[in-house]
Amino acid sequence: MDSFPIIDMEKFNGEERAAIMDKIKDACENWGFFELVNHGISHELLDKVEKNTKGHYRKCMEQRFKELVASKTALEEVQTEISDLDWESTFFLKHLPESNMTEIPELDDDYRAAMKEFVVELEKLAEFLLDLLCENLGLEKGYLKNAFYGSRGPTFGTKVSNYPPCPKPDLVKGLRAHTDAGGLILLFQDDRVSGLQLLKDGEWIDVPPMRHSIVINLGDQLEVITNGKYKSVMHRVLAQTDGTRMSIASFYNPGSDAVIYPAPTLVEQEAEEQSQVYPKFVFEDYMKLYAGLKFQAKEPRFEAMKTIGSTVTPPPIATA
Repeated sequence: MDSFPIIDMEKFNGEERAAIMDKIKDACENWGFFELVNHGISHELLDKVEKNTKGHYRKCMEQRFKELVASKTALEEVQTEISDLDWESTFFLKHLPESNMTEIPELDDDYRAAMKEFVVELEKLAEFLLDLLCENLGLEKGYLKNAFYGSRGPTFGTKVSNYPPCPKPDLVKGLRAHTDAGGLILLFQDDRVSGLQLLKDGEWIDVPPMRHSIVINLGDQLEVITNGKYKSVMHRVLAQTDGTRMSIASFYNPGSDAVIYPAPTLVEQEAEEQSQVYPKFVFEDYMKLYAGLKFQAKEPRFEAMKTIGSTVTPPPIATA
């Protein structure tokens, strides 16, 4: 099997640009994931975000997690796999269209400042990558960003997770297998404690933890817009017996009222190759369905949206 795609963006503006674009194209078509190094976000900022995230967990979240788990299950007595629990401690930050960063009282000023700076860099990186995807797909520059736009711009938020040591990792997952509902996901993960895996050709493949890298994966909305040319991929987090794994996943998603549908030019290009056309729907409606079906296969969700979204009329997508 081919090795997990790792892309060095330092070489992007040189003679290797075409080769890197091909590697991104292959990753989007065959993996649904790739990992960026030398992506332009400073190591100093990443170190600051990591230090604050781990410190915040120890100070504000660790004991709360232990109490929560104790209240839900007596793990030492469990003998069969737990299918309704994730071994993770999380909180959520909203950035666009409005930020909730000032509303979370437990965040100290240094952490809040570091996260604000970090998400500005992530937003720029997300929009840069979406234009690279447009180029590879033969879409006009700006098409994907505008497809996500809705009336108030994209939705952008961050799930901050810690996966503590688990006494029975064979019986509980850090995070159960799922595809991501949204658009483009940018992950800053722990480089010492592993656990993230993706499903490829029936096998679970480790996503390698690398210092200062950003892992990219594609959500369900990009599969719809590309009419299946690019795929969202099932992934999971394994619980570990040693070490607490940090995961900071930022989701660059469509606006809640954005109408999502396959790009017409891609449907025309692929008409001879496949008869399937993905549904048309309002993103918020998809999220309502996804909320109850996250850990199930995506295909029934797409089928359900064909009925729900059948009366939606999409506006033209401007790229100028």
